[in-house]
Amino acid sequence: MDWLGLHFITELPDSGQLVVHYTHNPVLVLLAYLVACAASFATLDMAERVSHVEQPASQRLWRWVGACCLAGGIWSMHFIAMLAFEAPLAIHHQLPLTLLSLLIALIAAWLAMNTLSHARLPLWRYGVASVWIGLGISCMHYVGMAAMHSHAEVYYQPLLMGLSLLVAIACSLAALLLSRHFRDGSGMFHQLLKYASSLVLGAAIVLMHFTGIWAMTLVLPAGTLPVPTAQSDHLQLGLTLSVIALLIIGSGISAALADKKLQHKERDLRRVNALLSQLDQARVSLQQVAHYDALTNLINRRGFNQLFAEKLLEKTTFGGSLAVMFLDIDHFKRINDSLGHDAGDELLKVIAGHIKNSTRSHEDVVARLGGDEFCILINLHDRDEARHLAERIMQKMKEPIELGGRRMVMTTSIGISVFPDDGKTCEELLKNADLALYQSKDAGRNNLHFFSSSLKTRATLELQLEEELRNALRDDQGLLLHYQPIYDLKRARVTKLEALVRWQHPQHGLLTPDRFISIAEANGLIAELDNWVLRKACADLAYLSRNGNGELKIAVNCSALNLTREALAEEIESALTTAKVAPQQLELEVTENALMGNIASTLALLKQIRGLGVSLSIDDFGTGYSSLAYLKRLPLNTLKIDRSFIQDIPKSTQDMEIVQAIIVMAHTLHLQVVTEGVETLEQQQFLEHYGCDYLQGYLLSRPVPLQEVCGVLDELDRRHTSAALNPRTPAPDRGEPGSLDLAPDSLAHHADASTVQLTR
Repeated sequence: MDWLGLHFITELPDSGQLVVHYTHNPVLVLLAYLVACAASFATLDMAERVSHVEQPASQRLWRWVGACCLAGGIWSMHFIAMLAFEAPLAIHHQLPLTLLSLLIALIAAWLAMNTLSHARLPLWRYGVASVWIGLGISCMHYVGMAAMHSHAEVYYQPLLMGLSLLVAIACSLAALLLSRHFRDGSGMFHQLLKYASSLVLGAAIVLMHFTGIWAMTLVLPAGTLPVPTAQSDHLQLGLTLSVIALLIIGSGISAALADKKLQHKERDLRRVNALLSQLDQARVSLQQVAHYDALTNLINRRGFNQLFAEKLLEKTTFGGSLAVMFLDIDHFKRINDSLGHDAGDELLKVIAGHIKNSTRSHEDVVARLGGDEFCILINLHDRDEARHLAERIMQKMKEPIELGGRRMVMTTSIGISVFPDDGKTCEELLKNADLALYQSKDAGRNNLHFFSSSLKTRATLELQLEEELRNALRDDQGLLLHYQPIYDLKRARVTKLEALVRWQHPQHGLLTPDRFISIAEANGLIAELDNWVLRKACADLAYLSRNGNGELKIAVNCSALNLTREALAEEIESALTTAKVAPQQLELEVTENALMGNIASTLALLKQIRGLGVSLSIDDFGTGYSSLAYLKRLPLNTLKIDRSFIQDIPKSTQDMEIVQAIIVMAHTLHLQVVTEGVETLEQQQFLEHYGCDYLQGYLLSRPVPLQEVCGVLDELDRRHTSAALNPRTPAPDRGEPGSLDLAPDSLAHHADASTVQLTR
């Protein structure tokens, strides 16, 4: 079989022919191996580059660069190896066939790079591709051999030709698999492994070439003698071609390396940009969290303070007015206690929407400061704008809200301060709006108030009183007890005293409880004050017992806040033990509303106190919201009718009927009845007629210090059968001499009237 003047399967002639012996230049062989190794490394590197490039245009570019490097390297290796061929013949190369071999090498290299451009292929696809690539390389080799022209005829041994083809296919498959393995690696070991693989692949390519050379036999025609020729120009040409090939391959590898670094920088830049974007998003999220309330999506306290400072600076610089509006939801705690905090959160969302919808969205700032407290900043032209906005909010709040299967209407208390009239700083304006809010609450809630200077004076005074009350409790100076007799109608004598606390203030004189009890309750002093009253009353009772009044009992008022403290029973027991007073001589008075505030815990505590032997009395009965179902369960001894039902007797028929009903009900529940606020004989006669057990009021005596108690008791005992307590004797005029000075003055009367609901 002849192709391009080559004999592939034709047998050698038997005679008349001369077989030419040939050798190879070792320097050029080594250069061919280096070029093959460089081409192998370029192939592996370009395959890795193609797999890491994202844009399709860049992938096509690097496929062609890799194909050119691979084709140029293999073809250069082949041509340099042919230059290394030394035979006693005049040999030259035909340019068309040489270029054709280069084209074939380029096609095979492109097929190899196109196969490697796919991320993952089945192994059989790599096998098929390696067959075609191996055939292309073998074709390139034998076309290049055909380009070598001399007087000798070229014969090939079929077995060695087949072996060269298998070597080419195996080399192609190894290159494909290695490129697949190296495309995702990194690091020094990965690079060293790539170098080692390049050396092995280069050796395989050279082996394929020389296997084809070994399959070749040169035969001179009969009568032709070998002609020695100088081969020195082959070395120079081989060196030149090696340098050119290595420069081209090296340029491709350098370009790939530079592009790789550039891509890494671009990737790093994208990563940095992504991180910056994430940081911006995180900053926005943090700002949202830091400046906005997560529940209502309104501005929170921090964001409000920042906006407030900015608006205040603007108004200070350019002029104008600004209103600060504090809102507090009335009785919001009841929602949390009865329906739970989840329902309370849902209610806050609805209320926040009502407030937001009532404001001017482009001008007003609405914030939730915490809990059920909201605050609004308003740009003002006149004060009426703030009033109108507050009224709109209060009207909006009257809309029924569906919550937990219930329809409810919430109300709000509002306090307003105005810049610059009520303050020049954020702190001052907020504090003054808060003071106005408390005035709205004190006025019965569901109300609005503007700040006034009198509120600040009152707040300053309360702060001063708080500090001085704390010092009075700590130093046990200034506080004292007054006692008011409680008259037993059946025994016709005084059997009880009610202890009423007073404060002898160094500047303000004698203060009644309405001036300082609320301060003690608001500032955590009420437990200490109650304990002081309890211990002082027990000590005074012991003193009275030692002075001939051993049958007396003392009634001590207990604050509603104290009924939530489990330590109250222990404090009562300790006070009784310290004063050596029998528990039966002490009566604890609690208001009706205090008892019903938390009936479960209150009932347990009252039973514990009752177990000590201490009597229990319900004070101010008729002013609260107690249920008879609960009332009969409480371990009570006494019921005190509030003075508001007595003061219009006998003029008010309705009050008389109410008092009769209360007395009958109390006796049905086996409770003794005390009526306070008794000031006239008509009232005393009415109560005695309808079975009231005890009287208390200015008809007997106003509250007096301990030193005067014995004198008052003696006087009442001497006169209990006299005209002062005789229903047939006209009542003495108030202030009349000889009437025990029972006439009340208006201020003291109203002061003590307010103490019934508080700790004395």
